Amino acid sequence: MRADRLLTALLLLQNRGRMTATELAAALEVSVRTVYRDIEALGAAGVPVCADRGPDGGYHLMDGYRTRLTGLTDAEAGSLFLAGAPGPAEDLGLGAVLATAQLKVQAALPTDLAERARRIQDRFHLDAPGWFRDADPVPHLAEIARAVWEQRVLRAHYRRWRGEVHRELHPLGIVLKGGIWYLVAQAEETVRTYRISRFITIEVTPESFTRPTGFDLATSWADAARRMEASMLHGTARLRISPRAQRLLPAQFGTKGERALAAAGPPDENGWVRVDLPVERPAVAVGDLLRLGAEAEVLAPPELRSAIAETATALAARYDPVQVKGEGHP
Repeated sequence: MRADRLLTALLLLQNRGRMTATELAAALEVSVRTVYRDIEALGAAGVPVCADRGPDGGYHLMDGYRTRLTGLTDAEAGSLFLAGAPGPAEDLGLGAVLATAQLKVQAALPTDLAERARRIQDRFHLDAPGWFRDADPVPHLAEIARAVWEQRVLRAHYRRWRGEVHRELHPLGIVLKGGIWYLVAQAEETVRTYRISRFITIEVTPESFTRPTGFDLATSWADAARRMEASMLHGTARLRISPRAQRLLPAQFGTKGERALAAAGPPDENGWVRVDLPVERPAVAVGDLLRLGAEAEVLAPPELRSAIAETATALAARYDPVQVKGEGHP
């Protein structure tokens, strides 16, 4: 472990130039006293580390010195595919591996390319989770990731909407979608998708498995996403929407809203248009459509229009100021 830390300290000084003991301690996640000992060890090994005293001081390598100890391990090379997503890499248990891999790559680059890589890193950042929503608790994510990397069979206790089940899974890949982690796995010869936060317990067994011939994670996920979306949609609502609702529709309903607007009929004299919007089952559709407030009118189907009217009537009664006053509220 100390050898890895010494190499990381050396690569930090090579890539970043002058660094204080405090900065090195933060980067290495050790104490300042440990940094002092590590710098002494590097010097004893023949690495020309120079120390400058004073408020602007710090450690730096002698001008012209560059190490060639930049070979990547298998884990480090694989982690580079997560270089744009440090948060997910940390969730997968690869944060330290990724950081070391990035340092090694930077150290191996020519000076001008290394500087360009640092500028890109300073200017672009990926934040995967959605707004106003806490991330799913995924205590088993790192173990599941290890099973994926090592092709180990998983024995899992999983919570579904219809109850809990026990499954033996061949984990094929992990997907991060909108801040939610999913496992794509084979169970009884069928490839299925599992939300990782719903795993109650898991066991990574010593037993290995063979991946299905020709399996492609991206293609499998795209197919599963299409099936999921199709299963969620239960019909189409005919709406009459105001100019303001036309601006809200894409934000509220995403691609479905954009497609509905693109196929909208001509506006009337007040700018209202008619659109056909795919919706989920009535209980969900009522809540979704009420977010548009008085800027939308449901024209069809009749049962959805009735459900909206019943909900609106109940809301009006609940917020009736006379009724509230009668209950003793100010």
